Amino acid sequence: MADLKMPDINNVIIVGNLIKDPVMRQTTNGTPVANFTIASNRKFKDNFGQWKEDVCFIGIVAWYKLAESCSENLHKGSAVLVEGELQSRQWRSDDGHYRNVVEIKARRIQFLNKREMVLSDMEANNRFGEEELPAAGGEEGAAAKAPEGESPPMEGGDTGDSAGFDFGFRELKL
Repeated sequence: MADLKMPDINNVIIVGNLIKDPVMRQTTNGTPVANFTIASNRKFKDNFGQWKEDVCFIGIVAWYKLAESCSENLHKGSAVLVEGELQSRQWRSDDGHYRNVVEIKARRIQFLNKREMVLSDMEANNRFGEEELPAAGGEEGAAAKAPEGESPPMEGGDTGDSAGFDFGFRELKL
């Protein structure tokens, strides 16, 4: 029994909205890194049956092409699904005190806003010209722009049919 070891698992999945635009920078050797914070809401009933809302603010760090894509496509208020691992880091502030932060090092980020999703899908498929891009805030989705007689691709590569569902989750292609 003494030889049993707990598996090393560090996996986080969270959905939230950016509270500010991402901050893009580069390390001293030129590696791109983006930092941003999301707010994730949780609704629950208290002991008196009243609905309450709790907000959790989580720092996210993205590296390399994922960082560049976040910097180009995300802004304050953007909805994202982030999958990654928890990491902590420590630094010394200007006043000499040590500071700690726990944040999520992103492995995968899915853009959940409809316009960003449609643009990302169009760019990935490279099927549409610049003049066919939907206007900001428009309700047209990828299904409205699919070539005649062809259904838009569904999650997992399935072409789907009228009974198929697209929940708006698009994996970021690196």
